[in-house]
Amino acid sequence: MSHTTTDEPVRKASGATVPVLAFAGIAVAVMQTLLVPVIKDLPQLLDTTPSNATWVMTSTLLSGAVATPIMGRLGDLFGKRRMLIVSLSVMVVGALISAFSDALIPVIVGRTLQGFAMGAIPLGIGLMRDMLPRERLGSAMALMSSSIGVGGGLALPAAALVAQHTDWHALFYGAAGLGVLAIVLTLLVVPESPLRAKGSFDFPGALGLAAGLVLFLLPITKGSDWGWASGTTLGLFAAAAVVLLLWGLMELRVAAPLVDLRTTVRREVLLTNLASIMVGVSFYVISLVLPQLLQLPSETGYGLGQSMVVAGLCVAPLGLTMMFTAPVYARLSARYGPRTTLIMGLLIIGIGYAGGLGLMSAAWQTVVTSVLIGAGIGLAYSSLPALIIGAVPASETGAANGLNTLMRSIGTSMSSAVIGMVLANTANDVDGVALPTMQGFRVSFLIATGAVVIGLALAFFLPRRTTGAGVTQLRASSEEEANLARAEQALAGQAPLIGVADERPHGFHGRVLAADGAPVARAKVTLIDRHGRQAGATLSGGDGGYALAVPARGAYVLAARAAGHGPLAHAAVHDGDRPVDLDLSLPGETVPA
Repeated sequence: MSHTTTDEPVRKASGATVPVLAFAGIAVAVMQTLLVPVIKDLPQLLDTTPSNATWVMTSTLLSGAVATPIMGRLGDLFGKRRMLIVSLSVMVVGALISAFSDALIPVIVGRTLQGFAMGAIPLGIGLMRDMLPRERLGSAMALMSSSIGVGGGLALPAAALVAQHTDWHALFYGAAGLGVLAIVLTLLVVPESPLRAKGSFDFPGALGLAAGLVLFLLPITKGSDWGWASGTTLGLFAAAAVVLLLWGLMELRVAAPLVDLRTTVRREVLLTNLASIMVGVSFYVISLVLPQLLQLPSETGYGLGQSMVVAGLCVAPLGLTMMFTAPVYARLSARYGPRTTLIMGLLIIGIGYAGGLGLMSAAWQTVVTSVLIGAGIGLAYSSLPALIIGAVPASETGAANGLNTLMRSIGTSMSSAVIGMVLANTANDVDGVALPTMQGFRVSFLIATGAVVIGLALAFFLPRRTTGAGVTQLRASSEEEANLARAEQALAGQAPLIGVADERPHGFHGRVLAADGAPVARAKVTLIDRHGRQAGATLSGGDGGYALAVPARGAYVLAARAAGHGPLAHAAVHDGDRPVDLDLSLPGETVPA
């Protein structure tokens, strides 16, 4: 796959860009918990059976999972801001369809369209990487990544208040209003990224991934209704395995795949995505357990007897703490790196769930648990996009973060299925009504703790970022240091460099040579701009030749590296008027490939 930048001038990101993108992420995340306060009433509201009513929630989950990586790739190809607006527009249409209906099928259609907007979050992260200087990028991505939890957490009390005092359709009108406001603000404030991936959209890959995800997630979300050992559940899991395997083999043979599986199996990307599943599992457990515990009648002996609104307010600190953790993450990550902050976040989540086992006897105790777990999830969620972005090319950030967001969605889906099964199997039957028990709540917290332990094991195996042998990760506190950090990371092989030469005439071209003057084939040559971002990349040909176009006149660093040779950094200036001939002579010492 080839990557490039366009010649489109970059409109400078204003101070409002990050808050607007974060607001868009929050507006989208609201869809996850919008109907939680009225779940038990949906069969009556829609005049249908309880099993059919669950499709109102399942449809949003499935469409979000399918849309997230697809919209990420479309953003890489056609513009991330453009696809962000498309995602929000589809969400608004879906909300209005649901708002005008009392029938099951139209509401499911509307909820499916609402889930489609989940691709907005990785698109926002990609825009931030493309536009922001490195010293602002950490806190910005942290806020955008945490918007998933922030929106879900804040929506609970707001939706409960609306559902308790007005018609339930007002929930959808409110969601549509949030979407329209996010679209207007995005059009006014957020500039388009000039970065584009070359190639065409992989329609067969998109269809294959969509089919595989639906076949996999459908039995996860409906397994408790169908029976985990039923032929339908096992058959769908088997079909998902076959479809995803065939899809993977097809993607490996496509020049411009929907998901670059070779990048995905890199150690840092693979382990980060697996850890994301565990973080998703741990995030959703508290959202399922605490509202039920708070609303159960006190006559049960363990229920806290709170109203729907109070229960929502007690859980709301989960989202608020995640939001306020973003600037803390930025400082910690700048000093210690995203791997360390991920480990710290998982440890805090584990402490929150372990302590929460003994903090279930009063409403204030659930607030303490929410704050602690929210802080941990905020740190963990904020670390994930930074780890992904550090391991993929700039032109693949949309698709890569889309896949990472998908992994979190898979985690929440697994959590919903497993915790639902645990609570159902441990419930007490009281006059035909199944009441969750304290045993079920505590087993659920133990499952979340186990997921955190697995996530910690995965995080410890993540590679430590270095800028050279024996040198710890650079800590960028200014734009100048950020530029140096990006260039040195490229030289150390930490930044993705592989691409194909762009043959446009105005740029740098020449040959990559060994110390004895012999041409070096397949050397990785990267063009780094004054902001420390990758502006182009290529591999040298058989004669050592390379060619890299420049997006604009100015100062650049050309970083070159090849197996058996030392790395090279060469500063150069391009005036934009004519090509610059520049041979790159690699040092002769042998270094690992």
